Amino acid sequence: MKIGYARVSTEEQNLALQIDALHRAGCDVVLTDQGISGAEFCRPGLDEALARALSGDTLVVWRLDRLGRSLSKLVDLVTHLGNRNIQFTSLCESINTSSPGGVLIFHMMAALAEFERSLISERTRAGMAAARARGKSVGRRRSLTPVQRREAMVMLSSQPVSEVARKFNVHHRTLKRMLQEEQAGGACE
Repeated sequence: MKIGYARVSTEEQNLALQIDALHRAGCDVVLTDQGISGAEFCRPGLDEALARALSGDTLVVWRLDRLGRSLSKLVDLVTHLGNRNIQFTSLCESINTSSPGGVLIFHMMAALAEFERSLISERTRAGMAAARARGKSVGRRRSLTPVQRREAMVMLSSQPVSEVARKFNVHHRTLKRMLQEEQAGGACE
């Protein structure tokens, strides 16, 4: 049996492209995770895919980074699958661990992917440090102004988070983070 696995990191992203590709690849079942980082390897969809996979089955992903971002964890997972006689296929990279050459390609692609992520991360940190040094604000603009934050804090003492979120047209998690920041004493205006 071919078991497909698809993942996107945010709720706003769409799984359709991956799911369509997995069905075209002949997957009998496709399990998904939405809004979960590839840094985490404990995910409901992935856990179910691994639990369903039996000896002789194949776990199929659209791209290697959909399975995970950590090279060591990817290698551990594919090794674990191999020990259970479960093959692994990544469609975009044409990786198929049913042959020794496929295993070699998997290890090379995983190493290159981790190297690329490290370079991107390094460049991002350097760019942010340079922006800070020039006095630029780094990161996303706050959803609420300092005045709105103070008003929301007053309202939260007597109203449910959902009502306050509706009034300010923000997600309830925005207010919960704001409350955590205030309680930690790290309120940034």
